[in-house]
Amino acid sequence: MKKKPVSLTALALAATTLLAACGNDTSNNAASSSAASSAPASGSSGASASAPASGEKVKLSIWHNFSGDDLRAQAVRAQIDKFKAAHPEVELDAQAIPPDGYRQRLKTVAAAGEMPDVFFTQSGTSIQEFYDGGLIQPITPLLDKYPEWKNNFMEGALDRLSFDGQVYATPLSGSATSLFFYNKSLFDKYQVKVPTTWDELMTAIKTFNDNKITPISLGNKAAWLAQSSILSSLADRVTGTDWFLKAASQDGASFTDPEFVQALQLFKDLSQAKAFQTGANSLDNTQMEQYFVEGKAAMMIDGSWALTNMAATGTPEQLNQVEVTVLPSVPGGKGDPNAISGGSGGGMALSKTVTGAKLDAALELIYAIGGPEGMQAIVNSNSVVNYKVEPDQAVVTPLFYKAFTLFKSVKLTPVYDAYLTSAAADVINNGLQDLLLTGKPEAVAKKLQDAQAQALGK
Repeated sequence: MKKKPVSLTALALAATTLLAACGNDTSNNAASSSAASSAPASGSSGASASAPASGEKVKLSIWHNFSGDDLRAQAVRAQIDKFKAAHPEVELDAQAIPPDGYRQRLKTVAAAGEMPDVFFTQSGTSIQEFYDGGLIQPITPLLDKYPEWKNNFMEGALDRLSFDGQVYATPLSGSATSLFFYNKSLFDKYQVKVPTTWDELMTAIKTFNDNKITPISLGNKAAWLAQSSILSSLADRVTGTDWFLKAASQDGASFTDPEFVQALQLFKDLSQAKAFQTGANSLDNTQMEQYFVEGKAAMMIDGSWALTNMAATGTPEQLNQVEVTVLPSVPGGKGDPNAISGGSGGGMALSKTVTGAKLDAALELIYAIGGPEGMQAIVNSNSVVNYKVEPDQAVVTPLFYKAFTLFKSVKLTPVYDAYLTSAAADVINNGLQDLLLTGKPEAVAKKLQDAQAQALGK
């Protein structure tokens, strides 16, 4: 995609100023040329990294947020460990940072000019900020070195990780953020129809509440969950994708338009109907998923990451009660009712400052994690990927296989925080927390519109 003419965030502005002060001439073309001469030769973990002339070890750092006990996190860490074992000439400093504080820590080190050599970043706005700040270099030469790997990514998988014709990361997962999970045993017990329309959903909510079952499990402590998993898909049902893209670019649509206010009102309606458990804003997504898989809630709207989390914590009996489909349609909606918000997940980005033997090692590490072997390991961890690979049905859960099949069969629509500026994403995240309490849809819409317009200089 083309570089967007956006105003730099405080992160990018501080980092760009620092780079300029150092007199560093680091154009994208120069970085691409340097990377092209340094791409590894072969092998799933890359060829042996070039050691410095002195014979000292190459010191390389990597930051990521795969810190949990879920199977995907274990799979990613295992690939890093394999690289470390295969490359004794590299002294690897690998830091696994919990997701809730990860993005802020990256912003802090970016502003201080102390970026790790390789780091995980989300697609869309997150990686855009590092690109706009001149903090990363492309990995296109690595993809060109392995055309079979490059060509096996699904159509569009690299789009939100690319700028000006160069790829800056490859997705370690597919992002399906709004899967509609339901407990079929509870639906059967209370004779509730699996909802395909909004009215049917509201009827189901009432029935479960009447029987003292939480209708929908929600854990919105980190604030992004309701935006990514519920609003992104719900709003698209109401407004359609074209409207959102115009509003996000502030070109022909505004977040104060009636259709978006309607989408926020539908979310507010869920809260007022007591769709979610008490204290949803104080529970994290892991607690939310555990609550659901234990049969304490009848439904859950969550991302594909829930598949690996539930596989790690749920018993076979519990998982056998779970089915998956798409969010119900809304009356008069302009969006595709058979769509899921999602796209490409994040990937490993490469700091602009990495050169020489360290660059060789960094590219090999990126390939070890996100190459074909890594993709197979990740899909076998019950994680959706944007890569043409078949999960081993002897390893993955039946639920994951159903969800992955669904993912491949539906249209994907934008996730809000992949297109909003970081300032606007914070506003809508906090606004949805407010709507779960006493907030008003019109007020949240205005704050979002003001934040996006200001960030884009409109």
